[in-house]
Amino acid sequence: MTETPVIRPAELAAYLAARMCHDFISPASAISSGLDLLEDPSAQDMREEAMGLITSSAKKLADLLSFCRVAFGASASAETFDVRDLEKLTRGVFDHMRAELNWVVETPAVNKPAARTLLNLAQMAGAALPTGGVAKVQAVQEAASIAIAIEATGPRARLRPEVLAGLQGRALGEGLHGHWVQAYYTHLFVGDAGGRVFADVQEEKVIFAATLPV
Repeated sequence: MTETPVIRPAELAAYLAARMCHDFISPASAISSGLDLLEDPSAQDMREEAMGLITSSAKKLADLLSFCRVAFGASASAETFDVRDLEKLTRGVFDHMRAELNWVVETPAVNKPAARTLLNLAQMAGAALPTGGVAKVQAVQEAASIAIAIEATGPRARLRPEVLAGLQGRALGEGLHGHWVQAYYTHLFVGDAGGRVFADVQEEKVIFAATLPV
């Protein structure tokens, strides 16, 4: 029987905020370091490197912010999303991962729960390939539902236990809240939409799947 954790909304919000801050702090700190180098009179020979650090880190931060706005936030009042925009957001995140993205989504637009599911599962798939590989994102509309399947294939593909627990709606045991809360949040909004989400671990492959009503 699936264990349902008792978690207050404020606690869930705190975990999500901490997760996003963790993602943002690295590029933000790198931008700060680059600015410090530009202002250091003794480091003028590193000006080009500093500008490169600032530019790449600013892009990473902007990509993450744009992604999180849809993956975790309300994203204004939009209720449907063009999958080309979702692909662009996802590629922005994968630009800073070792994994490659293979986007094969056949439906032109999806509702908000499906959009969030695509983004969150895709990011989890990229994280499941720490040394590289390919995350293949597929989605197709079938009658009154949309089916999503994401395969993360690589030499060291793995799924953290806390991610699997979160997707199953179970409480965090050992592990990191930042990985668990994204999976648990995905489990919540998929369930609220009347859908289901799964994950399976195979040799050098992690598979994520979800079905949601259109």
